[in-house]
Amino acid sequence: MKLKFLKLVNFRNYDRLDISFHPVLNLIYGKNGAGKTNLVEAIYVLSLTRSFRYVGDKTLIRDEEKVAKVEGIVNLNYDTSFEVLLSKEGKKVKVNHNKVAKISDYISKITVVLFHPDDLRFIKDTPSTRRKTLNISISLIHFEYLKMLGYYKNLLKQRNAYLKQMMINGNLDGAYLDILTEKLVHYGMQIHEKRLEFLKKLNSYLGEFYEKITGISGLQVEYLSDYNDLTKEEIMEKLKKGLQKDLLFGKTNFGIHTDDLRFLLNGKDLKEYGSEGQQKNAIIAYKFSELELFKEFTGNYPIFILDDLFSELDEEKIANILNLLKKDVQTFITTTEIDWFLKKNVVSSYKSIYVDDGCIREEKNYE
Repeated sequence: MKLKFLKLVNFRNYDRLDISFHPVLNLIYGKNGAGKTNLVEAIYVLSLTRSFRYVGDKTLIRDEEKVAKVEGIVNLNYDTSFEVLLSKEGKKVKVNHNKVAKISDYISKITVVLFHPDDLRFIKDTPSTRRKTLNISISLIHFEYLKMLGYYKNLLKQRNAYLKQMMINGNLDGAYLDILTEKLVHYGMQIHEKRLEFLKKLNSYLGEFYEKITGISGLQVEYLSDYNDLTKEEIMEKLKKGLQKDLLFGKTNFGIHTDDLRFLLNGKDLKEYGSEGQQKNAIIAYKFSELELFKEFTGNYPIFILDDLFSELDEEKIANILNLLKKDVQTFITTTEIDWFLKKNVVSSYKSIYVDDGCIREEKNYE
């Protein structure tokens, strides 16, 4: 999968941009605030129709403009055009200039793996942040996962609302609650199976990548779930026993909506005991592992984005990371450290793109 061309109109600090990319490596450099991250953010939006920055779509539209457009040509064994149109009223998507009715039918056609400094939240933040990140990754591999997740969330909302009504009224129909519970468990088990499969395969790569970056072995991700090692009957029994607690709190306390992950380095939780450098290297190793999983599940490598990669990493770690890049993976790196990169000469084929205040000032191809 290769992004050949990108067109931006009124996106962030870009008035208009038309740019082609190198099939292997694109090095995007410039001062802080110049628009480097905005450029790779547009690639992410082209894939998932939303930003990775935890902001709303309206913030992506250039000041005083009503609409923004991100358009690209991606080679998926053949050239395909994609378009995301953002406005104050919502967004529309197209493939080969044909409107796609549902956003969910558009997502997963372009797969992107991204590292951004905020990804440290994956380790540091709450379980909901980790679940959200995990859900995005799996949905890009398994199209049906998004639908299952949607069904589960709707059923959970219905069950919680009915629990509150039961608590207030005291004698609502318990048979209806049983129907909601059984359907919730049905989709919960399917989601659990996909998460378990994904993380099991990811762990088969994770430790090796971390060792190649840091020289230290023993990194694994632990999957924490109420459903682990339980049959459907055992899950139903747990929910039955927890009914009084659910009624008291007006919500379902047991289920895959409470799932969490832990990064363990030789058995120690990186959230509690790891340095920021160890955490950053763990996330980067996780991203490299995702590349291999996407290849394994879909037959193609995704687009790889490393935003602000060089900050707070020593030269040895940076060199180790760059040596892991593959020629059949199109990679985008943003940095302010172009001189170091060119001096080390760690790669021979790439394109350098100089960004300054929402404009591309210089493009050079090195073959």
